[in-house]
Amino acid sequence: MLDKKKKQKIIEKFKTHNKDTGSPQVQIAILTEEVKELTKHLRTHKKDFSSRRGLVKKVTERRRLMRYLRREDKAAYETLITDLKIRPLND
Repeated sequence: MLDKKKKQKIIEKFKTHNKDTGSPQVQIAILTEEVKELTKHLRTHKKDFSSRRGLVKKVTERRRLMRYLRREDKAAYETLITDLKIRPLND
């Protein structure tokens, strides 16, 4: 889980307007950071299958949101994958 300060920093960086906390860009950025933390955790705790299940759920949710953003706002999608340094979707 992300601590409050880290999450707030991500929201500040990726928000689309002043009171934005739930836009797809912000959600994808938060999920990306959570995926990175879980991946690091699972490298040391290889048999932690409940965390692995949580990781798969977060990756799936992020993919769904990225698909939505690509469909609705292609420019924002391109900017986001560049900023977060994640691979574009294949489908």
